Amino acid sequence: MSIDFPELAAIRLGYGLSPLIPPPASPAAVLEDVATVAGRPAVHTTAEAAARDVQLADLQRATKADPAAQMPMDPKDDPVRQMKQDMAGVRQALLAERLRAGATARVGFGERLVQFWFDHFTVAPRPQPAGPIIAAFLDEAIRPNIGGTFLSLFTAAETHPAMLVYLEQNRSVGDRSIRAVRSGKPVGVNENLAREMLELHSLGVGAGYSQDDVRQLAYLLTGLTYDPRRPEQVFNERLAQPGAETVLGKSYGGKRRGGMDAILEAFADIVNRPETARFIARKLAVHFVSDEPDEGLVADLAAAWGKDGDLPALYAVLVGHPQLAAQFRAKVRQPLDFLTAALRALGTDDGALAALPQGKLRRWFVQPLARMGQPWLQPSGPNGWKEAGAAWINPQLLAERIDWAMNAPRALQQTLPDPRAFLRSTLGDTASEALAWAVPRAESMRDGVGIVLASNDFNRR
Repeated sequence: MSIDFPELAAIRLGYGLSPLIPPPASPAAVLEDVATVAGRPAVHTTAEAAARDVQLADLQRATKADPAAQMPMDPKDDPVRQMKQDMAGVRQALLAERLRAGATARVGFGERLVQFWFDHFTVAPRPQPAGPIIAAFLDEAIRPNIGGTFLSLFTAAETHPAMLVYLEQNRSVGDRSIRAVRSGKPVGVNENLAREMLELHSLGVGAGYSQDDVRQLAYLLTGLTYDPRRPEQVFNERLAQPGAETVLGKSYGGKRRGGMDAILEAFADIVNRPETARFIARKLAVHFVSDEPDEGLVADLAAAWGKDGDLPALYAVLVGHPQLAAQFRAKVRQPLDFLTAALRALGTDDGALAALPQGKLRRWFVQPLARMGQPWLQPSGPNGWKEAGAAWINPQLLAERIDWAMNAPRALQQTLPDPRAFLRSTLGDTASEALAWAVPRAESMRDGVGIVLASNDFNRR
């Protein structure tokens, strides 16, 4: 199948075609979208999240100290429960923002990258009310750094409070640190951040590092912390292990520069290793092109890495690579991608999405995502969501997609598009002969639209 670039780019690199938004005309337009998306101001901030954390902690302390407040009460009158619900509600609001961003994006590539990197540097609400800090992570660490260097993105993600909380870095205290020595109490070094930093975020499994490298990096990272009462303080030297640590054969700290300077130096060295370039290149190729990408594509992406990981250079290789067309529809759309692409195909405008009631958001997006196997902000672990198509397509999961395709469009908008026009505006010249034959023969507009959205053509990109 010969595919024109605009349709190829919209389907493979964005969230699909839209009846309201023309597809990108050229590779340059796709690449320009990255800077546009990265430049948008933050909606959620760490300062706001920290203020809510402090407010909740103070409220819990006051409630614990007040015997009357501990008596059984109507849940509606429980201020702690209500505040936790409000903070958890930020998670649902963030989903609405992500759906709107993808469905109404001018191009879509920038928003796809936001979601890709948000998953690469997986964080999840832990403890559960931590919705505000997760939203701040996306707006502060991920979005503004998608168009810079991987080093900038890596540094912002690894040192953000959401990552430190999720991987329990706050519990990591050097056993010879100032705090440990003065308290005289047993402390421990938590290896979670160090391990995921090497295994999932940079070098990858099998890259030749050892358990001792993980342990030494964990000692080096002691001092990184998040205190909601001092959200601007990223490093606390009272928690840091004194002395030098050796990571991947190089010594950091000790008589040389120490503290945050040593940590940032280690970050730069990790990012500039060839194993990191290869790991990230392959992950981009797997996500955007194929579960089993062509090794030539991976090599071309890795070759563009440059100093500190030049992300725009990698994107340029990806957008212009022949494998993008050669492996068309080699990827299954994950559930969030599927729902976003469906909204875009239906031409749902930003105003309608912004006005979507909470009940409908839960009924048609939060709950379906869970039933399709991708509960919002609830990955099974720090490795994020699986890429393989087999993880998303089995009889049960496919039945959920079909059910959504047949029922959600009519519930979300008053009028449905003519199925024949919808087929054209949604798939362009890429529709299969079987689908082109079936849609005009649908018994109703509902069935015709549902057939398109439930089709193999639409569920793959």
